[in-house]
Amino acid sequence: MKYAVIKIKGKQYRVKEGDEILIGKLKKEEKPQADVLLMVDEKNVKIGKPLLQDVSIKLKVLKQEEKQKKLHVYKFKAKSRYRRKQGFRQVNTRVLVENIS
Repeated sequence: MKYAVIKIKGKQYRVKEGDEILIGKLKKEEKPQADVLLMVDEKNVKIGKPLLQDVSIKLKVLKQEEKQKKLHVYKFKAKSRYRRKQGFRQVNTRVLVENIS
């Protein structure tokens, strides 16, 4: 089984070929840049110090600005009639891992 640990926009993901991952929102023209930290191919393990230079990952943007489920934030103070409700939806980009080489 061939997989890699990559770093995109400060977060790390364990991916293999054909995986779809959600990353932080990218601009329309921006292409995702992945830094490879670790590569496992059957019995061979390559560990970067801190990055692997000879391994590249091809990523393809599938969907821009995909919204996640809404989170609700409540604020409440007892005996003072203070109540606040606020909603938040995280915006992400869906990316397909096409090739690890």
